[in-house]
Amino acid sequence: MEHIFVVSDYSGRKIRFPAERWKHIIAEHPDVSEPEEIKETLLNPLKITPSKYSPENVCYYYRYLKPRKRYLLVAVKYLNGEGFVITAYYRRTIA
Repeated sequence: MEHIFVVSDYSGRKIRFPAERWKHIIAEHPDVSEPEEIKETLLNPLKITPSKYSPENVCYYYRYLKPRKRYLLVAVKYLNGEGFVITAYYRRTIA
């Protein structure tokens, strides 16, 4: 599987960003136009919260982008000790 990038989260676990997920993001959320914004959110999140739908293995990473006046939410699913980006989109608030 091809990856756009691989980074380590705050606890040292790997997070992969598959090219297939990037295709989903630009198709469903075209306002997210740069993979680098996603990478920066994973490396320097303002806040990390568990998903209310799957709190045991999905986390939401948030970073505020002043020019957009929005938070970028990056959803990461963890399986077998490693994570991968599910989706990313902008929100007005942290959920």
